[in-house]
Amino acid sequence: MNIDWAAIGAVFGVSLVVTVGLVALFTLGIKGLSARERATAQGNSAALAATAAYLCFAGCAAAVAYGIHLIVAKA
Repeated sequence: MNIDWAAIGAVFGVSLVVTVGLVALFTLGIKGLSARERATAQGNSAALAATAAYLCFAGCAAAVAYGIHLIVAKA
């Protein structure tokens, strides 16, 4: 049996980058919701913060759906 260590390293690297990216995107969504609440409490418009938050969450959902698609397509 021959183990391809370069392939294992590549999979680890890609999964690490994608995981960190998804966490960062989700965190930006949470910050957007927080900014929306803060703007609403101050009586300002919260449309931009809410839109940014929803776009971040949509990006997270799209990435998860794509991952599920990759898993199902290979089966």
